Amino acid sequence: SGLAGGAAAASMAELGYNVKVFCYQDSPRRAHSIAAQGGINAAKNYQNDGDSVWRLFYDTVKGGDFRARESNVYRLAELSVNIIDQCVAQGVPFAREYGGTLANRSFGGALVSRTFYARGQTGQQLLLGAYQALMRQVGAGQVKMLSRHEMLEPILIDGRARGIVARDMVTGKLETHLADAVVLATGGYGNVFYLATYAKGCNGTAIWRAYKKGAAFANPCYTQIHPTCIPVHGEYQSKLTLMSESLRNDGRIWVPKKAGDNRVPHQIPEDERDYYLERKYPTYGNLAPRDISSRAAKQVCDEGRGVGPGGLGVYLDFADSIGRLGAAKIGEKYGNLFEMYERITDEDPYKVPMRIFPASHYTMGGLWVDYNLMSTIPGLLVGGEANFSDHGANRLGASALMQGLADGYFILPYTVGHYLASTKLEKVDESHPEARAAVAAVEERLNRLLTMNGKRTVTSFHRELGKIMWEHCGMGRNKAGLEAALQKIPALREEFWRN
Repeated sequence: SGLAGGAAAASMAELGYNVKVFCYQDSPRRAHSIAAQGGINAAKNYQNDGDSVWRLFYDTVKGGDFRARESNVYRLAELSVNIIDQCVAQGVPFAREYGGTLANRSFGGALVSRTFYARGQTGQQLLLGAYQALMRQVGAGQVKMLSRHEMLEPILIDGRARGIVARDMVTGKLETHLADAVVLATGGYGNVFYLATYAKGCNGTAIWRAYKKGAAFANPCYTQIHPTCIPVHGEYQSKLTLMSESLRNDGRIWVPKKAGDNRVPHQIPEDERDYYLERKYPTYGNLAPRDISSRAAKQVCDEGRGVGPGGLGVYLDFADSIGRLGAAKIGEKYGNLFEMYERITDEDPYKVPMRIFPASHYTMGGLWVDYNLMSTIPGLLVGGEANFSDHGANRLGASALMQGLADGYFILPYTVGHYLASTKLEKVDESHPEARAAVAAVEERLNRLLTMNGKRTVTSFHRELGKIMWEHCGMGRNKAGLEAALQKIPALREEFWRN
């Protein structure tokens, strides 16, 4: 019930389908889509800077190192213009120019301004738009909303997805829900790194259980490390916080030129600073694509030029922009982000540079889908971050919201209808042997966990797994590191099921 799922459910209900929506949180408004800050891309060319559907398509394919499926990406670029119209009609409060027209800003990996935004909370505002459409259908009786439920197993009957086994997380009761088709829009698996910008509830269970039932997984190695996150500050930290990529429009990224320079930033003169992205990538400057920016930050920190505790950070400095535009103008654009940063770090970014460092943020890999977003299990469709189709090896900034809403509003409602119209489905109920077998498999798995009587917490295993993944399968990967991870992870899994 995030952006992709909520939009798909609302649109399918509008078309007359009876829809059941399962929500991990207590309300769809708390889906992790709210964490998207910077904006949403669309090829509207309002800035008259040469943007087009073709250019958005090309930038997205090139940004993903030519690893995305081009037909899906072209459709995404075509639909991008419709998304903005849909959201404006819903009342989403996009930023506007003084004359009332919709405003745009630049984002990483693009040389045109095509990103529509609502200050630093674009995901939240778009989610509220989808939520109001969804709740309208709940009120009309077309959608049944089940909050605080987690999918634990897909139900396959005659090789087709015909429902799910879900757990009511308030009562603990296992429930069987049957349907003619199942749509998974459950997000990515980036929390495998433990410290990530994901909410802790983003656990990847649904797509993993679908994989175990036979749905093919595609490109699981493509995980995005976002370059602008608040650095780690302690051993027992449970998650990291994203600072929007949009900040790179007005902030300049730098580190000291000399290794081990521990002076406070305002004591380091201009000629002793290395604006390394501007130096290395003069065309894009501080708006270089995310994978390039993250690797560059890791490189300067590995050289001993990182800042802050442990040397794991670089400066994102707004002094030039504040001097040029004034603090009030910068506050209009990024005020809520500056406030969030100050609350977490107790440092005022209007007066001192932000400290940032890369962190796990998004997964380009996911369940394999065809052009209709159908997985290798007939009847199991996958939308949003949970599928693999649109971003290749690296997602450009402001493309996640675009994909989620394109899948939800404009693709799934029609591909689900195509599947139902072209498939003959028998009526089934909870007494079907396959449905009962799915429930029995979940009960057996849960009983095994509950009767283990181990000595370690789940969190300790997760933290250890995250360290292995970050060190050996994170930003830098090599043969020796991957072989080491392949030794450590099976041993950790074995201990998990024992202890």
